[in-house]
Amino acid sequence: MNHQNIVLVVSVTIYKNSKVFIIQETKPKAFKKWNFPSGRIEIGEDILKAARREVKEETGYDVELISTSGIYNFKSQTNDHVILFHFTAEIIGGAFILRENEISDSKWIRLEDLLKFKDNDLREKEVNSQIINNLLNKNLHDIDLFNKKLF
Repeated sequence: MNHQNIVLVVSVTIYKNSKVFIIQETKPKAFKKWNFPSGRIEIGEDILKAARREVKEETGYDVELISTSGIYNFKSQTNDHVILFHFTAEIIGGAFILRENEISDSKWIRLEDLLKFKDNDLREKEVNSQIINNLLNKNLHDIDLFNKKLF
């Protein structure tokens, strides 16, 4: 496999009052698809910091990471090999800002209602369904699973 096609991504489910926050993307490859706040890990960036940064950039919220639902390894719709690190979080500050160059809409929704989305409404439906099922079944792991950055 060509290592240039491996993409490292963080994804975060934000909880508030028994609902989760989702965003609708404007990127051409994911236009009008709903997703958890997510994005690529920058070279040399700590995974946990990347997760908090991506949430801040896409939503304006500051979050505390609570747990992880796991690491997901898949081939994306754009034919990239993706390794996705998924976290759960709670808002600790900031305020929602609609960044129209990246996000066209957002909403709070019950987690189980995400499973009712049509295949073309949810980005990477198969992977997000795995994440949602892990969250619903409370298949979560302590955030300390990720060690502090050593370099």
